[in-house]
Amino acid sequence: MQVVPPALERLIQDLSRLPGIGKKTASRLALHIMRSPAGEARALAADLAELHAAVKLCSSCFVFSETDPCRICSDPGRNKEVVCVVEGPDDLLAIEKTGAYQGLYHILHGVLAPMDGIGPEEIKINELVNRIRRQKIAEVLIATSSTVPGEATASYLFRILHAEQVKVTRLACGIPMGMDIKYADEVTLARAIETRQESK
Repeated sequence: MQVVPPALERLIQDLSRLPGIGKKTASRLALHIMRSPAGEARALAADLAELHAAVKLCSSCFVFSETDPCRICSDPGRNKEVVCVVEGPDDLLAIEKTGAYQGLYHILHGVLAPMDGIGPEEIKINELVNRIRRQKIAEVLIATSSTVPGEATASYLFRILHAEQVKVTRLACGIPMGMDIKYADEVTLARAIETRQESK
């Protein structure tokens, strides 16, 4: 005997396909939506339906945006000579929260993963090279993650951008603020030593 109504079960299945959402969380979310006023549920459905029509990729940096170019690319206060290369839009948001970076971005929408069939053509690497040649870019800051695919992508970018007339830098990695050195893993500690900076 089916206890959960089919419509509710379908919503649970849909929600459980989202990243980081398991069956239990999907059930809680679905029940919350069910208990909410019908108007809120309709508004949520309308927002989801409108999402793909309203949000596109910026033709310059490839961030999700309702305008083209996006707000960051069209901001006259931004340093147009520096481009920070990140894996995804969530990385851009993390960097923006710091307020420490005032240049432009380039979203790769992934990392190189040959075992999964993801090569340079599957992510926005060619677009980055074309952008560097087309615009007056003085520096490319590579801010991919320190995972194996992120490091492989960074190495590939260093290699192909070496031929371009542009300075290429890498986001420094090391000991997090407030962490005792003795608790750092060997790779993190080694990277912190490699990327050490002169005191000003």
